[in-house]
Amino acid sequence: MPIPTERIVIRQTGGPEELRLEEALLPDPGPGEVNVEHTAIGLNFIDVYFRTGLYPAPSGVPFTPGHEGAGVIVAMGGEVTDLSLGDRVAYLGPLGSYARHRAINADRVIKLPDAINDETAAAMMLKGMTARYLLRKSYVVDASTVLLFHAAAGGVGLIAGQWAKHLGATAIGTAGTDEKCALARAHGYTHAINYETQSFVEEVERLTGGEKCHVVYDSIGQATFPASLDCLRTFGTFVSFGNASGPIKDFDLAMLGPKGSLYATRPTVFVHTGTRALLEETANDLIDVVTSGAVKIPVAQRFSLADAAQAHRALESRSTTGATVLLPNG
Repeated sequence: MPIPTERIVIRQTGGPEELRLEEALLPDPGPGEVNVEHTAIGLNFIDVYFRTGLYPAPSGVPFTPGHEGAGVIVAMGGEVTDLSLGDRVAYLGPLGSYARHRAINADRVIKLPDAINDETAAAMMLKGMTARYLLRKSYVVDASTVLLFHAAAGGVGLIAGQWAKHLGATAIGTAGTDEKCALARAHGYTHAINYETQSFVEEVERLTGGEKCHVVYDSIGQATFPASLDCLRTFGTFVSFGNASGPIKDFDLAMLGPKGSLYATRPTVFVHTGTRALLEETANDLIDVVTSGAVKIPVAQRFSLADAAQAHRALESRSTTGATVLLPNG
């Protein structure tokens, strides 16, 4: 039986005002699908990219944004054998999470242990899995690693700092205020650089005694490139995984040679979780570090689903720290 619901719909790309709450009916799930009633929904900067059109929605407009959420299974289609009605689940999936209810393929959801509450789960799937592939796949971080992580006080940054500390690495973070730098240090970073008052290139040089970093993780893009490359030692790795300040343009690969035969990569979490096996591997690692207490997921802002536009404005103005969740019943 179709479920009356509400969802955020983008009918044309543009500013936060394009996020509009609409009533809808969610059909019964198809074969291999489940319907999830959300209790919390994750907010991520990639949502802004889809809203503005920087990343085109696969199905075009109109569409419902959002890639992660947590809730309860309220209906199941045929061929679903390892889940049950009432199961608490979370997911990293295709667009569509900004809604009270959604349908999703059962092979994209992960059952939640009792030790992880719904807000934590909704906040950790995309950001936590991103931190996992950055630290364990894009560059394998260990106790010998010196790394630089931009936007260290953001959602991914605070998770990555704790995880890097858990691995024994020396983590240097950047942030835009002294308060955010203090927050980064409280979440695992050995050092934090205020990029508004300091040159992060000069500070990295000073903090490392001129040796620089093995790897730089950059989700800022245009504003930090190519300076991020100048923070790398010989054979270092530049990992670009976002462009909050705008996309990097005219990346001349030839510059990597004279700067130290550097490596550069532009990975995505959706490839790293593209199969059920990869999803389970990544999710299990994330759940392990969260349930052990090594990594805490700081949910610092909460907005109602109806206030999604306000949440986007806060995110884009860089006034948020840690994770933000949308609450369907908030």
